Amino acid sequence: MSATHKTIAEILAKLNITERNDMQMQAQAAYEKSKDIVILSPTGSGKTLAFLLPLVGTLDPTIKEIQALIIAPTRELAMQIEQVARSMGSGYKTNVVYGGRSGSQDRRDIETRPAILVGTPGRIADHLERGAFATKHIKTLILDEFDKSLEIGFEAEMISLIDNLSSVEKKILTSATQAVDIPVYAQLNDPIRIDFLATQTSKLREVLTVAPREEKLPHMLKLLQHIGNVPGIIFCNFKDTIAGVSSFLTEEGVSHGVFYGGLEQRDRESALIKFRNGTHQILLATDLAARGIDVPELGFILHYELPSREEEYIHRNGRTARMNAEGTAYILAQKGQDVPEYMPEITELKPTGGKRLQASEWATLFISGGKKDKVSKGDVAGLLMKQGGLAPFEVGKIESKLECTFVAVKKEKIKEAITKTNNTRLKKKKVRVTPY
Repeated sequence: MSATHKTIAEILAKLNITERNDMQMQAQAAYEKSKDIVILSPTGSGKTLAFLLPLVGTLDPTIKEIQALIIAPTRELAMQIEQVARSMGSGYKTNVVYGGRSGSQDRRDIETRPAILVGTPGRIADHLERGAFATKHIKTLILDEFDKSLEIGFEAEMISLIDNLSSVEKKILTSATQAVDIPVYAQLNDPIRIDFLATQTSKLREVLTVAPREEKLPHMLKLLQHIGNVPGIIFCNFKDTIAGVSSFLTEEGVSHGVFYGGLEQRDRESALIKFRNGTHQILLATDLAARGIDVPELGFILHYELPSREEEYIHRNGRTARMNAEGTAYILAQKGQDVPEYMPEITELKPTGGKRLQASEWATLFISGGKKDKVSKGDVAGLLMKQGGLAPFEVGKIESKLECTFVAVKKEKIKEAITKTNNTRLKKKKVRVTPY
């Protein structure tokens, strides 16, 4: 390994990780033994590092073409994997491609070939069919959340994709779901199976609350008041339902974000950024948010509508009570409504409401400088405190992207911060500072 490429020990030190967990160590051992591996482990257990760490240890720094493909079922998961890979500082270039942005942007990003390319099935399949890059050096194929990528909706893309990768020598499939069949076209050969789902100790509490007929929205508000100011996701089955719930919450002065497949990518990213930094404590979402998104530990999730399949019910619940933490899944039903057969016998709650939900104390700023400009989180904090006059407790979560930065600032200080920092220099770059 060259001096510019880091060892696993150096990467762990950079990430402030003292040691890998049991699942990650078993993944490393399996990587060294087997051509094909299936990793089953709960959401939040570190599956991304479980495959990235062994992978970077086997990349060849002398090859200037793509050596590994990582396929993720959603844009958000693909982008999250890329961010984790970049944060490792391994010395190997990583890029992400996905639907919803221009193919010309993809081509610019991968003109200098990354060692690792992350992407969604359709976009990767499209690039392969166009011959956008050489495949003879792609030795590793990783399907993250493979049960989602191998669903019928992606079947054509996945078959095309796998058929175009004749040089692949190793496949790694990961999932947080136990009961899933691996289709023949995945072409696995006697894989090592690493299963940590059976050992999961869940501290999830499931609670049913029944709304009187025609009073589902007011009953939901009572429940949210009963829960208090705790971050959580409200799951709906359809974007039209989200629109109705969102309109109601807006009328009631409850700050929230929305997240579903039909949104523009920028709006989806904005919703997650504001949810992560506390600008919004509630996210209204479809099952797109049930897995594969980077959000903090949640105190609760609420099934405003129950999914038709038990698998999606489990994945939604997996957004809370993660990795042995406590959390609650609330099921909001209407009087006389039949619940799905998969529903367990659970406790019923009659919320009293009454307490007004507090508005968030945070707002989000956009700063037009990012990692590409060598702008660090410390630089941004320094700008806001030294030049913007903010106290340390008035600056919240800072999220660095390649070309920009997002930062939470106490709401009452937002105008002052913008006035004092907009169009000033940060790391020799003149930056725009605007509300987001």
